[in-house]
Parts: sequence; C-alpha cells; structure tokens
Amino acid sequence: MSLRRTAALTALTTLGAGAAAVVAGRYAATAALRPSSPHSPPAGFEGPQLTVHATAAGQVTLTRSLISQLPGTYALTGPGRHAVVGTVLDVPSSADTVVRRLERVDRGRLATGDRVRLTPQLHTGNPGDALGLEYADVEVPGELGPLPAWYLPALRDVWVVAVHGLGATREHTMNVLPFLNAMGVPVLVPAYRGDPGAPRSPDGSAHLGDSEWRDLDAAVRHALGRGARGVVLYGWSTGATMALRAAAESPVRDFLTGLILDSPVLDWRATLRALAGARHVPAALLPLAVRAAQGRARLRPELHSELNDPGALRLPTLVLHGPGDAVAPWGPSRELAERRPDLVSLHIVGQAPHAAMWNADPQGYEEALRRFLTPLM
Repeated sequence: MSLRRTAALTALTTLGAGAAAVVAGRYAATAALRPSSPHSPPAGFEGPQLTVHATAAGQVTLTRSLISQLPGTYALTGPGRHAVVGTVLDVPSSADTVVRRLERVDRGRLATGDRVRLTPQLHTGNPGDALGLEYADVEVPGELGPLPAWYLPALRDVWVVAVHGLGATREHTMNVLPFLNAMGVPVLVPAYRGDPGAPRSPDGSAHLGDSEWRDLDAAVRHALGRGARGVVLYGWSTGATMALRAAAESPVRDFLTGLILDSPVLDWRATLRALAGARHVPAALLPLAVRAAQGRARLRPELHSELNDPGALRLPTLVLHGPGDAVAPWGPSRELAERRPDLVSLHIVGQAPHAAMWNADPQGYEEALRRFLTPLM
C-alpha cells in the first residue's frame, strides 16, 4: 500500500469527519488527475503487471487475465523493453497463462520472469525512427509557452490535428499515422500542457480537457498559418473532449471541417470515478474523489450538459467507441449518434478498452476513417 493511500485511510479513522474528508479528497483527486507520463500506464490499463512465463519463436506466454486476453494488437512495455504482440493463439497453455503471437521486439528482450504491462501504444520515439515517415519537429506557440509538435507533410490542404488523451503521450497517435499519411493528409501532433516537454499547468494538475483545449486551439492556428485550408480535429479520450470544446469555443472554429472522437470523455463524473478506482483509491473515497477533483480541476457543473448537447454540434463527426470502455462510458456516445444522425456516425468496436478501438480492429477502424475523411478532403 502506498504512503499516500495509507495516509488517506489513516485520516478517516484518526481525524474528525471534516478533516478526514479533506485529506482523503485531496489524495483521491491527485490520483485521478495525475498528468500523462511515459512511465505510467494509459487509462484503462492500470491493472497488475503481467509476468512473462515463456517465449518461443513468434510466441510469448503471459499471465492469464482479462487484459492479457484482449483481442487485437498491443504492446508489452517494461524497463528497457518494448515488444508488440498480436492475437491470442489457440495453443496448449495452463489455466493461469495465455499465449499471444509475438510480432516484434523493438527494444531490449523478453525473458522468463520479466514483469510487463499491456498498452495500446504500439510505437515509441518519433514518426521517423519508429515508422520511417517524413516528419519535422516544430513548436506551436501556446498559451503557457512553446508546445513541441510533430508535423507530417502531405499533398492535401485539409490537415488533421491529432491529440492524445488520458495517461498517454503523443506516441499513442502513431498507431494511425501510417494510414493518414497514405491518404495524403498532412498531420500535426502537438503535445499540450502537462506533457513531457510542454509547459506544466499552473496548478500541476490535469483538467480533463477543460483548460487543455486552448493548446489544441493554438495547434489549429499554427496549421492555418502554414497553409491549411481546413482542419479536422482527431482526439482520443480527453483529447476528444478538447476537440469538442475547440469546435464550440475556438475563435477559428469556422475553419474546422470535421471531428474524429475516439473513446470521448462525455461524462466526466463517471470518468473521474473510474480513474480514481483504477489508481487504487478505496471505494469509500470515490464520492470524495469526484467532488475534490471537480474543485481541483475547476470543472464547471454545466460542463457535463455542454459536452452532451446534441444541438451544439455543427460539424460532421465520427465517433469510435464501444461497450468495453470502463473509463469513458459509451452510453453518451451512442445517445449523441442517435440524436444527431445527420452529423454523427458511430463506429462500434467490441471488446476494446478505453482508447484502444484501433488496437481491437485496425481494419474496420481504418475503413471507418477512410469513409469519413474522403468527402472532407
């Protein structure tokens, strides 16, 4: 048990109710609003580490769990190692293990006894080294200071600005960069406040997109200043929330031509509860976590209704989501599509955790992207 968690629990039993609520609430809010880090698992993948039980040609045997049995393509990460695994193989295994196809080992090696995590981020580094794509490191002038970004040039004059979400870094976007590049779409991938290499939020906390969207707005301005005729916003998780906020509030929103929302956070209360629980906040503290995080992140009560207002939507929108998302419930996504069929297309992905819709079904996901993007180009 961590020292912070122990302190919070001790407060509940040794302090008065008011003081205990303050201590526990602060602890829970810190856990739920922890900024993105390359060393922490993305939201939805915070479960126990997996043990490598054996390796063979093109195979790796892992601890059996709900996460290790997910269908699709994922990465295994650990100190000094990064590997990509594919489908679960129908080969003999024990009741406690599962065998997956080992696609490649990018860094280090996998050995029996290694402790690893599954993650949807298949690539590390930059688009040039990881994918062999032409790109440039650029700086976007942001509200708090320069924001590092990747720019991938292409022939079309409608750009995609792609932004990651909870617990991830911009490396997450590399899953779809080869597809976008093949479509001839220029792509800008900015970091935002709290990311590695970007300015910190003044209070050191994440805000579930409620302040971070202004960095996405800065990226749109950067694209327009460099020749973009229009911009499609593509966001995962809270990046999708940022895209919705920019579409509603950006002074340059008239240049936006479409939205792509992967696992959008549309019910921030449910997401805060899920984040706090996944990061080992005791169940008794979850209501305190939501209230404390709301105050710490300065989340306005009306934000929930704003994000879920079908009448506020003005742009063609593709939502990629499914019932397996335990961090951002997909009910609001389904309702948005049902209430705005004129603008919203919903691509449902089964058995996919939060922000891992591409990993579960790359072909179906990319076909949905192709059909959506082609008329916008």
